[in-house]
Amino acid sequence: MNRAVFAALRWIVLVAAAVVSLFPIYWMVMSSFRTHEEIFRYTTLSKELFLPVHWTLGNYREIFLDPAKPFGRYILNTLLVAVVVTAAGLVVNSMAAFAFAKLRFRFKRGLLALFLSSLVIPYEVIMVPQYLLMRDLGWINDYRALIVPQIVWVFGIFMLIQFFADVPRDILDAARIDGAGWARIYGVIVLPTAVPALITLGIMTFLNQWDSFLWPLVVINEEKKQVIQVAISSYQSLRNISWGKIMAATTISSVPILAVFLLLQRYYVQGITMSGVKG
Repeated sequence: MNRAVFAALRWIVLVAAAVVSLFPIYWMVMSSFRTHEEIFRYTTLSKELFLPVHWTLGNYREIFLDPAKPFGRYILNTLLVAVVVTAAGLVVNSMAAFAFAKLRFRFKRGLLALFLSSLVIPYEVIMVPQYLLMRDLGWINDYRALIVPQIVWVFGIFMLIQFFADVPRDILDAARIDGAGWARIYGVIVLPTAVPALITLGIMTFLNQWDSFLWPLVVINEEKKQVIQVAISSYQSLRNISWGKIMAATTISSVPILAVFLLLQRYYVQGITMSGVKG
């Protein structure tokens, strides 16, 4: 009896937590189909709070048909940057993690400590010198400024080190005895066993780039090269806030992240568990 009561209470708490977590997303989606005047008109608990009174696609039409702010172009820009950074980051960060985890070289501990110490430095501190470097390279208002500085991610290296450290050393030594080089060991033996961790890192990297706001705002000046989060912020000003456009744009920007996570959530959970990272 006590076990049944405990199970019922647990389900009630879980359902309540799910409702509290999902209701803002539901309200955002529903608000994207409302007129601007209707969004904040209904605040009491009623049918009108949950469903639009006058359904409209006007907000979606406005953001996609506005020639001054081509929202479709913003999506493609963000997708390009996120995919390239994710792909390049998986290669570079996994190679660095493999070197720190399994190779023996001088000053390895010191270099690793130096790498990890950068995690405590706020991004705002390095943003100015990073901007000056991009300016000297002539990359301001260029996609390279969005991609190259974001490829190396110290947290990603640290996470993969935790996973690679669990790969038995005996397997690597046996491969070395058979004549395999470190590049072949990395590509043929280690990477296939690290698929869950790589997918986890890929999801995290893609999400970070898709939600990137401050750095693109600083280095990109041309409207057609801007990314989606900066574009969403442009729908508000000191005089007016286009809540309908913001809700529609935010709804669209949430779809790729939800799709990627739902498709790969099994690998994500497995990768977090096997890498030893607790969050």
